[in-house]
Amino acid sequence: MSASPELSVVIPCYNERANVAPMVARLDAALAGIAWEAIFVDDNSPDGTTEAVRAIARQDPRVRGIRRIGRRGLASAVIEGALASSADFVAVIDGDLQHDETRLPDLLALLRADQADLAVGSRHVPGGDNAGLAGAWRHRLSDAGIRLAQFSLPVKLSDPMSGYFMLPRPLFERLAPRLTGEGFKILLDLLLSSPAPLRVAEVPVTFHARAAGKSKLDVLVLLQFVGLLADKMLGGLLPLRFVSFALVGAIGVAVNLVVLWAGRAAGLHFGWAQTLGTGVAMVGNFVLNNAVTYRDQRLRGPALWRGLVLFLAVCGVGAAANVGIARALFADRLGWTVSGLAGAAIGVVWNYAVSATLVWRRR
Repeated sequence: MSASPELSVVIPCYNERANVAPMVARLDAALAGIAWEAIFVDDNSPDGTTEAVRAIARQDPRVRGIRRIGRRGLASAVIEGALASSADFVAVIDGDLQHDETRLPDLLALLRADQADLAVGSRHVPGGDNAGLAGAWRHRLSDAGIRLAQFSLPVKLSDPMSGYFMLPRPLFERLAPRLTGEGFKILLDLLLSSPAPLRVAEVPVTFHARAAGKSKLDVLVLLQFVGLLADKMLGGLLPLRFVSFALVGAIGVAVNLVVLWAGRAAGLHFGWAQTLGTGVAMVGNFVLNNAVTYRDQRLRGPALWRGLVLFLAVCGVGAAANVGIARALFADRLGWTVSGLAGAAIGVVWNYAVSATLVWRRR
């Protein structure tokens, strides 16, 4: 091995202890003749992923690990891993063994020959295979994300949801300050953050079935994906977390109105119907924000219930303003819908203001 590897393989992971040793063995076989290193970035997995990495690193200097405490997320893990590299090229591959590591030399060859700025392992070009994505529901989620991303991308790409790609490290360094660093789809973030369209080449890959661990792809990841697209469409004018909170807030507004109309149909007084709608929306907003907006700081166990109580208590002030303003506007004959929307909007603004500072504050 040379003093400085040509290729750093960044492997973001969470609860992937069983896959660490097989991953290193597969990289060793696939990258024969190439000076490489593996950088495992572990978000403080409770299953001992970091310990598994360190055990191998004591015997193999090509392997090293970064253990992150107090922060979560695939995108930010990739950024930290890539910025810890001094290699000429950086590859990103999932730690679950589902990506076909044997195609790493093909990705590297494209970059060495300067045939692309970014080489992507694609499941959706001739020769690629997406069969390892378990279940029809996950296939639908992936396909929905692909169609959504392709609508906004400045370059043609068959698999923008891919988490398997490679690029020159200096290019990553230049783009890093522009990245949001949130969510799971770092490839899309890179493509949308580049000031000029990147030259992209795709290599067909087989997406293997997961051998161990649990998949992280769910509908909440797709919601984060939508937030990233909205952030980039706004040109980074607003923080991604605010954009995500606003999207959740919009859902809360819809819930508020549905309950309001249901209350009206049930014969409730406007004030009682708006109060009920506000309460249901607040609980719904807390659940969604905990799962999506603050996924990297997600509250669990006793902290979840404490957070809910604190959220409801503090947001009670916003709820009072919500109901008061809505009732005042209703009294001015602005109608149920306009009055309800105005009141709900006040509640959303207040909820965002208190969430970061009190409920999901970093500890």
